[in-house]
Amino acid sequence: MEQQPRLRIGFVGTGHMGAAMATHLLNAGHQMCVYNRTSGKTEALHHLGAEEASSPAEAARDAHVVFTMLTDAPALEEITFGPDGILSTLPAHAVHVSCSTVGPGTNEDLARAHSERGAQLVAAPVFGKPDAAAAGKLWVCMSGPAEAKQRVRPLLETYSQGIHDFGEAVGAANVVKLCGNFMLGAAIEAMAEAFTLAEKSGLNRQQVYEMFTSTMFDTPIYKSYGRMVATEDYKPLGAGPQLLEKDLNLVLDQARTHGVPMPFANIILDHLSATVLRRRHDEDWTSFARRVSEGAGIER
Repeated sequence: MEQQPRLRIGFVGTGHMGAAMATHLLNAGHQMCVYNRTSGKTEALHHLGAEEASSPAEAARDAHVVFTMLTDAPALEEITFGPDGILSTLPAHAVHVSCSTVGPGTNEDLARAHSERGAQLVAAPVFGKPDAAAAGKLWVCMSGPAEAKQRVRPLLETYSQGIHDFGEAVGAANVVKLCGNFMLGAAIEAMAEAFTLAEKSGLNRQQVYEMFTSTMFDTPIYKSYGRMVATEDYKPLGAGPQLLEKDLNLVLDQARTHGVPMPFANIILDHLSATVLRRRHDEDWTSFARRVSEGAGIER
């Protein structure tokens, strides 16, 4: 196999997902400078050999590629356009790999700003939990300029088990990510309703889960998330419900833009919003499924 050149990489946003992704890039032999608003979240990467930056601008300075993995569009825009943002120091011909779950318009705006500096932006959001990131088993969807995608693809391969290219329209991968997160939410809602119906009818919801996931719903999504819904044990925390609430709002924004009715998305968003208001802070976003059993008069 042809050895990949050693690159200088900036990585901004080293939470559970970002830190795991950055670790794989470091292990591949690349030089790295990392930044996170909470400085303690960069210590583990520093011990692996990464430099710690005092600002996004410092992380981007002299970089061949900069990765961002942030919670939402305001954070991404501040990290990019702020006084000490990425664009203040990003070299011409560098590539910004935007991994955050944002609306397509956000990355389209960022791409235009990068182009004005002679740089490029690739959207590369991921599917998978933090444990999949740690194992290098994420699924990546990417979009953007062909030459930039070719340059960064070997980097994405370090933490993924598959990469799906959705063309040169930079926002396309973000649409796919939003569609996927809606489908995840829909699967959780469907299981919550089905298992609650079974329980109220006198059946054991875990037995129903086991039957379905060993037959026609024998898939990772129904097995891993379904176990949480069947047992109503929503720990450990992977991502909080406020993140999926944000994503469902983005889904519905995109749906309104294109005139697509999505009544199921509205139901899921209502349950997510209620969960955020009553949140148990150590529970995963899938805990919104509890709204279904509570609505049926089941209290635990």
